[in-house]
Order: sequence, then structure tokens, then C-alpha cells
Amino acid sequence: MKTETCFTAIIKETKDGWFIGQIEEIPEAMSQGKSLEELMENLSDALNMVLEMRREETIKQYHGEKYFTRRLAVV
Repeated sequence: MKTETCFTAIIKETKDGWFIGQIEEIPEAMSQGKSLEELMENLSDALNMVLEMRREETIKQYHGEKYFTRRLAVV
């Protein structure tokens, strides 16, 4: 079963017509776009990069140890 986790994008339009955004729950995920659609794609990419970086940093903490993982569905 695939679960979907939703995040909140905080979006501003600049005076020169660009859209800038940040993920409320993961503030490190920020981006910009010339259109709202481009911004949302760029924010998605930024969010995935931040989550992957965090995942790699966390896994490094367990290097050499025996551990297991479980998926957690967030409602």
C-alpha cells in the first residue's frame, strides 16, 4: 500500500513576476519558478533532495550496527 504525505508550500510572488516558495514543515526546502507550476516542480525537487540528504545523514549514524526499518504512514 502506497501512502501519500502532503506538505504545505508557503508561496510569494515577487514584484518582477517570479514565484518563491518554502516548505512549511521542512524549511530547508526552498525554491523559485517563473510560473506557479514551475515553482511547485522545483519545490518538489528541493524537498526530495533535503529528505534524501537527511536520510543519508541518519543512516550514517548507524554504520556498523545491526538495525531494521519500518515504513510509517503519517495521517
